[in-house]
Amino acid sequence: MFDLITMGRCGVDIYPLQTGVSLVHVESFGKFLGGSPTNVAVAAARHGLRPAVVTAVGADPFGEWVRQAIRGFGVDDVFVGTVEGPPTPVTFCEIFPPDHFPIYFYRGEHPPDLRITPESLDLDAIRRTPVFWFTGTGLSQEPSRSAHAAALAARTAPSGWTVFDLDYRPMLWESREAAEREYRRALPHANVAVGNLDEVEIAVGTRDPEAAAQALLDAGMEVAIVKMGPDGVLARSGKEHVVAEPVQVEVVNGLGAGDAFGGAVCLGLVRGWSLERTVRFANAAGAHVAARLACAEAMPTTGEVLALLEGRPATTAGEAAPGPQSEVRP
Repeated sequence: MFDLITMGRCGVDIYPLQTGVSLVHVESFGKFLGGSPTNVAVAAARHGLRPAVVTAVGADPFGEWVRQAIRGFGVDDVFVGTVEGPPTPVTFCEIFPPDHFPIYFYRGEHPPDLRITPESLDLDAIRRTPVFWFTGTGLSQEPSRSAHAAALAARTAPSGWTVFDLDYRPMLWESREAAEREYRRALPHANVAVGNLDEVEIAVGTRDPEAAAQALLDAGMEVAIVKMGPDGVLARSGKEHVVAEPVQVEVVNGLGAGDAFGGAVCLGLVRGWSLERTVRFANAAGAHVAARLACAEAMPTTGEVLALLEGRPATTAGEAAPGPQSEVRP
């Protein structure tokens, strides 16, 4: 049995190895595992959890590389499908620290991870996992939308934590109104929601952190987590109200920090931590990744997060070997 199953995007991230310049002037790139829910699973594996990811790749070399990378990071690929026709998605970005990281998605009109069908799902595994993590992007097209509905229906009986990562990428939706509609349909099937100010506004119509957290609780969440950027994180449950300040690091690349945060949240849920402990730990996990170029390769171990929280040097003794990475030059 898995501790965690995530569902949604995967692909290849092509990150520039020169920062502070436009792609026009970049001379070399690194190839990394990409896709938010896939990297949440990687982050969870680094903490010793047993994760699997439900996604799909193209029948191409990048697809095979993604499978190898997933396995290399200790994530089970048993639920990773292969789709003939569309290529495995590739994503480029520009890196302008500390807070500007434009993303350019090359996903085509109907990428493999949005072609997951209800029939392809192991609903029993989804039903039994302690944490099921899904994202807003997976609701953007059929048949992925119906597959998510089937997965969420399997979670209707009390079966642990169902986390809705509000993950809103406007360029991947036909319209904002469509996203708002699908988010509000999905909310009643989750009991944890995680999102930044833009994303909670899509879900509940307000970007005021306190009002958004309350609206999420009113919608049935047991835990509402609102990421406020430089102002930290606001988290609410029926018993706890937490405002956690960000952990200060020199930011190299903010992309991937949210995935590290998500993997740490999953750890807290599985271990039964208090909301305050979970959020403060997740903040530090995100900061660890923000201080590095890569995403999946930079996901911290539990010891590295604790070291950052305690202000002491991290130790790498006994850590798992990093997963596949390669450098490509144009």
